[in-house]
Amino acid sequence: MKIGLQVPNFTWPGGPASIAAKLAEIAAAADEAGFASLWVMDHFFQIGGRNPQSGLGPAEDEMLEGYSVLSYLAGFTKNVKLGTMVTGVIYRYPGILAKTVTTLDVLSKGRAYLGIGAAWNEREALGLGVPFHR
Repeated sequence: MKIGLQVPNFTWPGGPASIAAKLAEIAAAADEAGFASLWVMDHFFQIGGRNPQSGLGPAEDEMLEGYSVLSYLAGFTKNVKLGTMVTGVIYRYPGILAKTVTTLDVLSKGRAYLGIGAAWNEREALGLGVPFHR
């Protein structure tokens, strides 16, 4: 069995100024502990909800762009595979997405995963000006 670690939330004590150091710490610890993979969400807004069980926090909470985060984490790791859970197909043109992921794969020495999903978050898409088709 292989076990991966997902980082779904970037709202930590210290606020936005602490995010980079905390991410580096988490990535290095996951790599050292032997996790097989490290994952972030491909969201631009936090998955919100009024009920704490329905989401990870309000949409306004800190959320970083997934592939930028993975590229950053590649520099602090040597073994864990890196991926998003999962890439929303509506957010990037296919050729640009392919280039983004292959660049991550090259720079991480073959450690990038790519998973594609339809993208379900209408509020997020419309908030970014991305066409959303039902």
